[in-house]
Amino acid sequence: MKLNKVVTGAAVVALSTLVLSACSSSSSSKNSSSSKASSSKVVKKSSAQKQVAGGPLKDGTYKLNETGYDHGYKVEMAMTVKDGKITSTKYDYVDKNGKSKTKDAAYEKAMKAKVKVGPKEYIPELNKSFQKNGTNVGAIDVISGATDSSLTFKNYAQQLIQAAQAGDTKPIEVNNTGKMKDGTYTLEEKNYFNGYRVVFSITVKDGKITQSNYDNINKDGKSKTLDTKYEANMKKVNKVGPKEYIPELNKSLVAKQSPAKVDVVSGATHSSDTFILYADQLVNAAQNGNTNKIEVDNIVYNN
Repeated sequence: MKLNKVVTGAAVVALSTLVLSACSSSSSSKNSSSSKASSSKVVKKSSAQKQVAGGPLKDGTYKLNETGYDHGYKVEMAMTVKDGKITSTKYDYVDKNGKSKTKDAAYEKAMKAKVKVGPKEYIPELNKSFQKNGTNVGAIDVISGATDSSLTFKNYAQQLIQAAQAGDTKPIEVNNTGKMKDGTYTLEEKNYFNGYRVVFSITVKDGKITQSNYDNINKDGKSKTLDTKYEANMKKVNKVGPKEYIPELNKSLVAKQSPAKVDVVSGATHSSDTFILYADQLVNAAQNGNTNKIEVDNIVYNN
């Protein structure tokens, strides 16, 4: 079955040669027979891109598990790195008996009747896309009919990449069904892309996001929204600039309370994708009540 996909841009790690684009650089499981279908080797590919920033991946096996069951299932995900390269990945939803959602015929039938795609298709397809794109998390496909699962997948893949850069093989536990705890949660990119890097924080009060402060700043700490030349040139091409899309994204997150529901700003798709990816990670931090700043050693490529 050929899936109908909406392909996102390289919002996190791949560079565009177009300087005026709205993108930002960066987004213990059971080994049972039921999940083997979604675990396979990475197919090597050639690429003209050269990494110009971002820490290398350290060898090891990195795991991420959700702690709560949502509709009877939770995510189990893993990535193995050897010689600094991703050599295999695994992704699945399993029930309390460790059975894969891909084996749930009733769930598959009901979902396909509603959105034309089921876990038997989108789970291996997402894993395949991860294998193909490696550290370029922004290029992982968003599958039509499985948008929420796709965005969650990209968030978790990005967290595994960050763990591999740090060489931290302690399994990541995501309190996916937990309520957000009050506090301020912060994420910052380390490396600059087209002269800017992401700084992002959310404030949670009474379990709700009350403030979203997402921005792109230069080496002088100046916001991209104040860069009049960048604004004018980008608006000529895309009809929108950072002065419009940055506050619009912040406003949307507070209004919708869920990164998956944030409106993608037309003309600023790459930045919107990055915003959603990082917002998901901040929500996970809030669910764990972990107010330590998240530092993303974002991988940047050049041709």
